Amino acid sequence: MQSVALINYGSGNLRSAEKALVRAADGTSEIVVTDDPDVIAVADRIVLPGVGAFSACMSALEARAGVIEAMTEAVHGRGAPFLGICVGMQLLASRGLEFGETPGLDWIAGNVRELASDDPAVKIPHMGWNGLTGVTDQPLLAGLNDGQTVYFTHSFAFFPKDEADVAAYVEHGERFPAAVARGNVAGVQFHPEKSQASGLSLLARFLEWRP
Repeated sequence: MQSVALINYGSGNLRSAEKALVRAADGTSEIVVTDDPDVIAVADRIVLPGVGAFSACMSALEARAGVIEAMTEAVHGRGAPFLGICVGMQLLASRGLEFGETPGLDWIAGNVRELASDDPAVKIPHMGWNGLTGVTDQPLLAGLNDGQTVYFTHSFAFFPKDEADVAAYVEHGERFPAAVARGNVAGVQFHPEKSQASGLSLLARFLEWRP
């Protein structure tokens, strides 16, 4: 049975992500909530959840001794598939521009900045259901067509330097990436664990994904 390391660094959506992954796995994968570098380094798949400010999440991740190094070994050394959720996706960026400038993992070049809108009717944070646009043929998004609604809750978004790294968009005040992917690394700004059947199907595809 394959192992899936769900990284525990104090993220607020950890338990809901765990429950959704267990449900999506349906007994085919062992979901391990962990901050143990030895466990992470040999895991078959890695999931990084995240809720809150970029700088706080990055600091919390760095405070877990050896975790980033173990993630890097698993993902870039062995090619283990990786999925970042919400701020877990944003941490893939080169830097976050929230409360100053904070370096990210720099696994996908780009910046995380605050959402912008000139329309007073568009509320920030972006919270609730919204439809995807520009959905690519990335395998994780199979079945999620343009207009498919998923659940968001955030004020900042990740803008990759290379648009080829964007797997889907969404609009809320402006157009911004809802999903990114490069090689065996992927991330979604929305919350699969809160997106009902659409989210569970995405997680199930991640558990079978062989990039």
